[in-house]
Amino acid sequence: MKKRLTGKIAVYTLVASLAAFSMAGCSGNSSSASDGSSVVKTSSGGEVSYTNNTDYTSLLDISDLFSNRDLKQEADTSEAQNIALESGSDITISQEGVYVLSGNVENCTIIVNTDKESKVQLVLDGVSITNDNSPAIVVVSADKCFVTTTDSENTFKVTGSFTETEGLDTDAVIYSKDDLVLNGKGTLNIESTDNAVTAKDDLKITGGVYNFTCTGKGFQANDSILINDGTFNIKTNNDAFHSENNDDDKLGYIYIANGSFELNAEDDALQSHSAIQIDGGEFSITAHEAIEATTLQINGGKFTISASDDAINATQTSTAYSTAVEINGGEITMTIGQGDTDAIDSNGDIVVNGGYIDITANSAFDYDGTAAYNGGTIIINGEQVNEIPQPQQMGGKGGTDK
Repeated sequence: MKKRLTGKIAVYTLVASLAAFSMAGCSGNSSSASDGSSVVKTSSGGEVSYTNNTDYTSLLDISDLFSNRDLKQEADTSEAQNIALESGSDITISQEGVYVLSGNVENCTIIVNTDKESKVQLVLDGVSITNDNSPAIVVVSADKCFVTTTDSENTFKVTGSFTETEGLDTDAVIYSKDDLVLNGKGTLNIESTDNAVTAKDDLKITGGVYNFTCTGKGFQANDSILINDGTFNIKTNNDAFHSENNDDDKLGYIYIANGSFELNAEDDALQSHSAIQIDGGEFSITAHEAIEATTLQINGGKFTISASDDAINATQTSTAYSTAVEINGGEITMTIGQGDTDAIDSNGDIVVNGGYIDITANSAFDYDGTAAYNGGTIIINGEQVNEIPQPQQMGGKGGTDK
């Protein structure tokens, strides 16, 4: 995956965003009013209308994120090789092609080790793998590896501590050094004593059902996590989705176009060290913090968030981007725990151009820069407001998470 962020930051700076935006359109999760706005029930049981802003500049260049093969949910198996897995026996794939896997086994690792120009597609057709201390799948080398589920149930488990596999310091049930694509029409269940899926390059998910229970991260990638669709049920002691690149501050971003997300994370549900853009999807999040990045842009989607700390947090973990939260659309309902916590917290700026935001919290907004309210509907503790309030002072300073 070679598509990257455009420029230093494509999101509007908050100074430029003080000009009003035109607002139109509506969320598919709400009823439409005759004037083009949407009507939604508030957390207190009433009804209000809101509009989405559609006149915004996309934070990421999303014109060519997914190839046709990425988006295809069924593999072409006309020339595929069928492999019946065996317990205690690893499988090494060294040639480009499509491989249909089946079997209920223990201590078996599927190793992909091809040249850098080869694409490999692993088709899971009712596979169950339980390993003591090694991944179920390791991609040592490839141009791209697809893991595609048929209309079937597939289960991977690692029950002990991960050890070195194929010379790699692996930490996940599916571990890839190169680009990884997850798709298909079936279900993949993963139980892990560390991470569920780690990709050291780009990770794309375009379909399928993913039920993960892990002590580490659910999905982790170095360069990017790109989601076009899928159903995600993640329970983790860490982050559900985490993207971070220690060598290039412009990388380590997350893009979500659609999908269904049930995320229970003891740390962050969505965490990026650079940028997060969400254009759609339905999210039910219970976490310490729900969404965190240096810069965040929410253009659509429906969110129900319960956070013990900040729900939406812009904090500068990348020096390549401005620190900001921009909300153009969607429906966001947040309930925040007591204490020095905030619903929307930015170490820089906040701009709300559209959408619906319903906050139940001790502190609704905290920011160190500028706050601009240009459109949409904001409700704080049951009361509709017409401005973003000043940050509360707690302990002699604002509640910003620095």
